[in-house]
Amino acid sequence: MKGLFVSDCEGPISKNDNAYELSVKFIPNGDRFFCNVSRYDDVLADVFNKPGYMAGSTLKLILPFLKAYDVTDHQMEKFSSDNIILIEDTQNALKHIESIAERYIVSTSYEHYIKALCNTINFPYKNTYCTKVSLDSVTMMSQEKNILCEIAQEISQMPLIAIPSNAKSFADFSLEDQALIKRFDEIFREILQMSAVSKIFSNVVVVGGEQKAESIRDIVKCLKVSFENVMYVGDSITDVEALRLVKENGGLSVSFNGNSYAVKNADAAVISESNLVTAVIADVFYRLGREETLKVMRSWGEASLGSGGVDLGLVKQVFEFKRGRPKVQIVTSENMSLIVAESSEFRKSVRGVAIGRLG
Repeated sequence: MKGLFVSDCEGPISKNDNAYELSVKFIPNGDRFFCNVSRYDDVLADVFNKPGYMAGSTLKLILPFLKAYDVTDHQMEKFSSDNIILIEDTQNALKHIESIAERYIVSTSYEHYIKALCNTINFPYKNTYCTKVSLDSVTMMSQEKNILCEIAQEISQMPLIAIPSNAKSFADFSLEDQALIKRFDEIFREILQMSAVSKIFSNVVVVGGEQKAESIRDIVKCLKVSFENVMYVGDSITDVEALRLVKENGGLSVSFNGNSYAVKNADAAVISESNLVTAVIADVFYRLGREETLKVMRSWGEASLGSGGVDLGLVKQVFEFKRGRPKVQIVTSENMSLIVAESSEFRKSVRGVAIGRLG
């Protein structure tokens, strides 16, 4: 039986952060607006661990504002299609993986983007899980639009919430940041929840956090595969539960140019501008299993890969990549801080500072 390869989309497959890019395109000062909402999302998901709250809910929180600025489903689809930027060698990597494993994408991204991506890389949309939403199905009155546009501009002028290291409660934040959190709570828990547009919130299930883990469980159940044959690739806070699930159940979890959230919950961290390294790791894993793959990654190099029976032509392409060899490291308690710092910085160089610093 083939193995099961599951990947996040934005980060491991493409360089985009589609929701951020949509905000920049359609909302005035959309970069600041999105970054501030995203940081509030990180606070709720990672610090407060709010019951039932999904990491990645920024995609739900910004929807009323996109609607207020008259964004349509067609605009989201066209913008997504016109602006896809793939990690180099993605199509070749996925083609190789197709020969050795069933391939799935589990992504927090809007379905508009995932459909556009699937068309671009010739990937079966039926093998994807993503955040489904239709802005066209929601009606918004002009008065409500005006209020939301004003709030969007207020948010874009706010300073970024600073999350103290090891923060676990509201009291761990500075007084200034406590005031910002309270204002965000007021906006999203009171003002928007009392508005007609609140139906956007109730009808949307964000595929992030535990929903990603649940998607993997669903795939495993449908395909009747063992978790020991599952490889998952992620890069951000929305992948934490998925990475943990696969790692704790004997599969292989990989951070690809990940931030601290991904690195800390992965078996191994990849730092690379080319996706062929993902195909090589998958090839070793589906041939030799988890423990042997970890051994190969500990002594990462052409010699160790060659002894594993991997396609030598593929290995040669990886190590002759024109912008430098990929780095692959097993994540341990001893090297975790160094890998987090290196991977986070590299992530910014590949995807840009604004996207790279998002949770």
